[in-house]
Amino acid sequence: MKVKTILVSQPEPKIENSPYFDLQEKQKVKIDFRPFIHVEGVSAKDIRQQKVDLNNYTAIILTSRNAVDHFFRVAEEMRFKVPDAMKYFCQSEAVAYYLQKYVVYRKRKIYVGKRTFAELSPLIKKYKDEKFLLPNTDKVKPAVPETLDALGVNWKQATFYKTVVSDLSDLENVTYDVLVFFSPSGIESLFKNFPDFKQNETRIAVFGNTTIKAVEEKGLRVDIAAPTPETPSMTMALQKYIDKANKGK
Repeated sequence: MKVKTILVSQPEPKIENSPYFDLQEKQKVKIDFRPFIHVEGVSAKDIRQQKVDLNNYTAIILTSRNAVDHFFRVAEEMRFKVPDAMKYFCQSEAVAYYLQKYVVYRKRKIYVGKRTFAELSPLIKKYKDEKFLLPNTDKVKPAVPETLDALGVNWKQATFYKTVVSDLSDLENVTYDVLVFFSPSGIESLFKNFPDFKQNETRIAVFGNTTIKAVEEKGLRVDIAAPTPETPSMTMALQKYIDKANKGK
């Protein structure tokens, strides 16, 4: 079956040269974007109920841009002036770069991992006498607390923001040839919005092994999977599939 319409379960890219726009132009397909999940901040009052006093910490562990935004939002709500001596441990260069939105980079103590949390852990271990705060989501990967416990550092995790299912009721009578998912939360949102969802001839594209597992646990069929050595990105995987499906159109 040919592919004419695709729904990507993420916000529309803000950059003009997104490979999705190139794919749309090249293949003459319609690509819509709709976040199936979104992030909501937890109030300062709720964070106090988690027994968090920002004055007690000398270092912040930041695993995502959301963590950066919500740490500084909460600090402002609590009227907490973040001290210049605060140390920031960023999981990746992208997170560290984003931190510049809130602090003057060259005047702060910022330590940057390569990509994964495990790669950040040697830096945390080096400063094991600090008191670490991990502002995070309600859905934390188990590897993060396990790594911190193994390091034997003084740390506390607090929920500063939550992943929430978006309302997709307006899509009830809309069908797409391909649905694209990037996380198990997206699959959860699909079934919360449409409990009786039947795949039928809809193709499902997924990114990552945990998402593949979530799709299969719901009894659905994975038609397009990324990353693979041949198609390291989702757009490349879609391109390859559409090339084959739309032959001779």
